[in-house]
Amino acid sequence: MILSIAIVYHSGYGHTAKVAEAIAEGVKQTTAKVNVLKVDNFADTDWEKLDSADAIIFGAPTYMGSVSGPFKMFMDTTSKKWFEQKWKDKVAAGFTNSGSYAGDKLASIQQIFHLAMQHGMIWVGQAEAAPILGDNEIAQLDSINRLGSWSGLMTQANQKSGPDVAPPIGDLEMAKLFGQRIVNITAKLKK
Repeated sequence: MILSIAIVYHSGYGHTAKVAEAIAEGVKQTTAKVNVLKVDNFADTDWEKLDSADAIIFGAPTYMGSVSGPFKMFMDTTSKKWFEQKWKDKVAAGFTNSGSYAGDKLASIQQIFHLAMQHGMIWVGQAEAAPILGDNEIAQLDSINRLGSWSGLMTQANQKSGPDVAPPIGDLEMAKLFGQRIVNITAKLKK
């Protein structure tokens, strides 16, 4: 059985898109197939891809302590799927990116989590250990889970950095691992 993973996201400046692409790379390193969908130009065929997916990974940048407006509009539009219980018992996960280290990203992950719970989905968090640091140490840019998130995937890109250089390599490597984790958990649940 080949699993189908859907990644649906909004990206305002290209950083969240880069994370979505890295997650998709991780999925592609397994036997699963992946559909990467942008909420900006959503078509009926995109809804069908979400409905047929075994897992949906939702992603949005964090703006002002919340998911971006276009992603919130997408969230509200999913109520039609809720009425039909189309996504019940599918695996769900979420990711977000912001310009600052904290940026209230947890609030965005929680919004995505609540969307998934409203749909009766099965949430999978991020499981990579954060770096263990001593006094006056900071996590390096190539560190896995340098921001210390487990509820979902959180990445950071400096506000003045274009998507060609940010988020940093450690965040993108973690995104690949996150994609692989979603496939592995989904496979276990589908047995």
